[in-house]
Amino acid sequence: MGSLDMALTIGGIAYGLVLIAATFVNNKVLEAFRLDVLFMKNPSPSSRGINLVAGLAIIGYNVYTMI
Repeated sequence: MGSLDMALTIGGIAYGLVLIAATFVNNKVLEAFRLDVLFMKNPSPSSRGINLVAGLAIIGYNVYTMI
């Protein structure tokens, strides 16, 4: 695995962790990374669960590419 591939993989894992944190923590910085805010017309606190699922999927995919 090249150095650029590894950097992108680590960046993907970091973004997955940010999405998981955005599910549970209400912070201005984390709000900017939430997927439900980016793609839904009227995001609500009940739509925060989308970030948890997406974060786990992103982390899982990036860990799988490292193997």
